[in-house]
Amino acid sequence: MAKGHRSQIKKERNEKNRDNRPKAHARFVRVSDTKARIVLNQIKGKDIAMAKGLLTYSPRYAADVILKVLNSAVANAENNLGMDVDKLFVEEVFANQGPTMKRIRPRAKGRAYRILKKTSHISIILNER
Repeated sequence: MAKGHRSQIKKERNEKNRDNRPKAHARFVRVSDTKARIVLNQIKGKDIAMAKGLLTYSPRYAADVILKVLNSAVANAENNLGMDVDKLFVEEVFANQGPTMKRIRPRAKGRAYRILKKTSHISIILNER
């Protein structure tokens, strides 16, 4: 009659629906999400070697951060999921907006201008070909 405890049933159901693609996230990165998306769109759909080459020689600041996230996702695929690194490619990329730091710039006559320092959350999801 009883199939098991509710938590066991939920655990089995969640494991069945879990996404087993290797991924890595960097949160609260001090680069705007629009600038990060420019670099992320360049590597979307590329294999790992090509993506690392593009990021290594890109002059943008966001490329350094994204290279670290990519290396982390490759390490997760190799060590945690046992995937072959040569068959991996960048399947999905995200750069979502994080919290904005608000700063004040003093101006003449007692005024103050607002400085918005934007942050982003960068995510990379890989898959095997």
